Amino acid sequence: MSQDTNLRLNKFISDSGFCSRREADQYIEEGRVTINGKDAKKGATVKAGDKVAVDGEAIRSKKPSDRPIYLAFNKPTGITTTTDPKDKKNIIDFIGFPKRIFPIGRLDNASEGLIFLTNDGDIVNKILRADNNHEKEYVVMVDKVITDDFVKQMSGGVKLFEGITKKCTVYQQGAKVFRIVLTQGLNRQIRRMCEALGYKVVKLKRVRIMTVQLGDLPEGHWRYLTLEEIKSINKLVAGSSKTEEASSWSKEAGKGGKKNAEDEYEALLHEEEFGVKVHQVKSAPRSTSSGPSRNPKARSERSPRPKAEGGTSARPTRSSQPASGKNQKKKSEHTSNRTERTPRGEASGRGGAKSSSVRRTKPAADQTAKRGTRGRGRR
Repeated sequence: MSQDTNLRLNKFISDSGFCSRREADQYIEEGRVTINGKDAKKGATVKAGDKVAVDGEAIRSKKPSDRPIYLAFNKPTGITTTTDPKDKKNIIDFIGFPKRIFPIGRLDNASEGLIFLTNDGDIVNKILRADNNHEKEYVVMVDKVITDDFVKQMSGGVKLFEGITKKCTVYQQGAKVFRIVLTQGLNRQIRRMCEALGYKVVKLKRVRIMTVQLGDLPEGHWRYLTLEEIKSINKLVAGSSKTEEASSWSKEAGKGGKKNAEDEYEALLHEEEFGVKVHQVKSAPRSTSSGPSRNPKARSERSPRPKAEGGTSARPTRSSQPASGKNQKKKSEHTSNRTERTPRGEASGRGGAKSSSVRRTKPAADQTAKRGTRGRGRR
């Protein structure tokens, strides 16, 4: 920021890579933002030398040397697309990326699939601006059989309290499954459209944003957007640069540095620390794959099972009282059989050869919760 330039507070926070402008406005309204130690008001501006903080955390201008980061993430259900640390299941803590990033747009807590994350605050506004008609594609499962009339009404527009939804592409994939391509971004739009027609969404997965496909990116994993994907996105949002917002990429291009911006991003993709194409989030548990672990440190930290005589793994018996006679024999056979079972996570198990070394299983806590609710049906 130059010495004689004032910048709107929400834009300053967004440019720093802390969060999107939408969330910055929310933090300001909640009284969580200060300028030089004083509570900030909506519409406030920041000049060079001002000290801005959110929840007491200092917000600093992004350095010119900071590279833009663009990630594609396959969000699992139960993760909230917010940067707010007060939400224990926020997407930022879940991914654990080493640099400050934030999500572009939202995906409901109960929904899954593709979402972008970045540290480039301005590109967010261009992607999200409603009149830009950027496509987002979803695969949706509902609770009952889909009819031709349902497909016709969904594609032609459904009456919600905001008005009639925009016409969109809808086609059936199965008895209860359909695909829908939206260019509109109303809150919980697909779920509310279905509810208005007497259907309930059982599963909702986003599989495409503009030209970027989710593809075979495993659930709970992320990857860097490719150089070609970034070029395509910037081409699609180029019309949005009529406003004061311009992405880091566009700003470089405006200075005649488009080639430099491309070279910088390509260099990032080839650095050793970014060499893995698909990345597992830090909070993800070990895979159930029969292949080698992608996290040898976590594997080595697990406590080894104590060995019984003969070298087999020994599990504690249910009682400390010795058994005798037939009971002793049966118990011995039962224990022997148990020790010969392959430990969970080392066999292909369900899914067999389909298991992948980058596949992420659900946390044990989630599995326990599922066992407790088994039989109730999917929500």
